[in-house]
Amino acid sequence: MKILLIEDEPELAASIRDFFFAEGYLIEYAADFPIATEKVALYEYACIIVDINLPGGGTGLDVLRDLKKHHPETGVIIISARNALDDRITGLDLGADDYLTKPFHLAELNARLKAILRRRHFGGSSHIEFGDIRVNLDSREVSVHGNPLFLTPKEYDLLLYFLANQHR
Repeated sequence: MKILLIEDEPELAASIRDFFFAEGYLIEYAADFPIATEKVALYEYACIIVDINLPGGGTGLDVLRDLKKHHPETGVIIISARNALDDRITGLDLGADDYLTKPFHLAELNARLKAILRRRHFGGSSHIEFGDIRVNLDSREVSVHGNPLFLTPKEYDLLLYFLANQHR
């Protein structure tokens, strides 16, 4: 699954990118508002993780507003140091799926990301069954006829894409 991280703090961004790369995700990065809006306009993502405060002329909420016009099915998690109720309500009203206040544990961010992907693509289930194929989304394990199938990360992502987009 392809994720876009929009975060202006380089150390935090590097930690998040490294963590999700180790988890097997394809993660792209934008450090400011202009790059974020360009990536959102050009590419599709399974989920976007966005900070509210961004340099370069806009906010994460502006990115979210634009994203939901063109790709309403994309999952969104807002990460922010702001803990104001108004910011959380505004973000959720604009279409964000979740709001996580900094500092946070990367494992919690990962759990929230997995929950969004399950809800959006697989009806909330952590297991997918299609014919004789069974996929455990949490452990990233695949079996056919009960026998384990060892896939590369790219093969696994392609399988999930095909299972999530059966009618496309």
